[in-house]
Amino acid sequence: MPRAASSSTDPAADAAALLRRIGFFGLLVALPLATLVSRRAIVILVPIAVVILCLATLLDGAARPLGAGLRRFVRARAVAAGALLVGWAALSIVWTPFPGSAAERLLNIAVTLLLTLAGYLALPDRMRAANAYLLPIGVGLAAVVAVALGLFSGAALRIGLDDDSTLERGAMLLALLVWPAVAWLRSRRRDVEALGVAVAVALALVLAPSPIPLLALAAGAAAFALAAWRPGPGVRITAGVAAGLLALAPLLPFLLRPLVTPLLGTLHPLAMSLKTWQRVVTSEPLRLLTGHGFETALRGRAVGLLPPSAPTSLLFEIWYELGVVGAFAAAFVLWSAILQSGRDHPTLAPGAMATAMTAFASACLGIGTTVIWWLTSVAVAVLAFIAIERGQFRTSRPKASALPPRGG
Repeated sequence: MPRAASSSTDPAADAAALLRRIGFFGLLVALPLATLVSRRAIVILVPIAVVILCLATLLDGAARPLGAGLRRFVRARAVAAGALLVGWAALSIVWTPFPGSAAERLLNIAVTLLLTLAGYLALPDRMRAANAYLLPIGVGLAAVVAVALGLFSGAALRIGLDDDSTLERGAMLLALLVWPAVAWLRSRRRDVEALGVAVAVALALVLAPSPIPLLALAAGAAAFALAAWRPGPGVRITAGVAAGLLALAPLLPFLLRPLVTPLLGTLHPLAMSLKTWQRVVTSEPLRLLTGHGFETALRGRAVGLLPPSAPTSLLFEIWYELGVVGAFAAAFVLWSAILQSGRDHPTLAPGAMATAMTAFASACLGIGTTVIWWLTSVAVAVLAFIAIERGQFRTSRPKASALPPRGG
């Protein structure tokens, strides 16, 4: 006679577990791989993965209650400053020379932020270790593929597998995701595996066509080492450096140009960029209060409002577009968010600091912060960190010798 099905079996819970595994596989394994060979992979796969995670949560209710999750999110000081930043950017459309493109870009940013919030609310309150381990697996596999593409990039280009911009996007995503992967492995006392994943990603970025992901990774590594050595001061220093550079950015060309010009020459691109930045600050000092309006820096180069030598750094563009209100709001967002991420889970603090500094350094080095693929990459890194944080409820398995005898 066949055994009756167990009364404890819950088909909804089983379906939710399967959907959640598929969602995390798409987000943490398929996405890093696909981004290396497809320019649009990140803007296609991330929404699909988030929708799957939301469906899983609707089936089993494993996430925190919606009201509680929203209240905790809204109460964060960084969220209030972020709302001010987005609101000021929306208001600046009134005086921007490009209101149509600015409104479209702001709408895309708002959709990306809402997608990130949906993913945050859909994450289970307790993350299964099997799902969290997909992160280092996906990062490691993508690093191996990136190394192969870097070594044989000529052959890959001939058959149309990738181009430099695609590889740069994939490399940037790897630079962001390697830190939560390392943080998860270290929290599970797998230091050798963590080192292996970090080395593989570093090698992949060395072979990448753009130096920005590698330089951003180096900045993240410095923040990681500092926070691992002195967790409290390391978190405060990382937050202070990011917020301070953003708040005091108009002073940088006046401080750096006298040092850079004698070393590199007046015709070096960096020296010319600093000269242009200095001229913008001195010629329109009142614009430091309001800015020129959202999307002006990018579009302004195309129509001649800005010379081609103008910096493409976040430090220049946020002041040029949003002025003191936008710059100080963004600085407070960085300060509050970095401090909060360091306090929430001390075990993961080095990885959190490294992720924050990698993202900040990439924006300062020239990757556009309003470009949707970059914002989505940062959103994936944030969701990955929240996921591994919720996997810390059990850090080690009990030893077999500590378990009671089966018959006892």
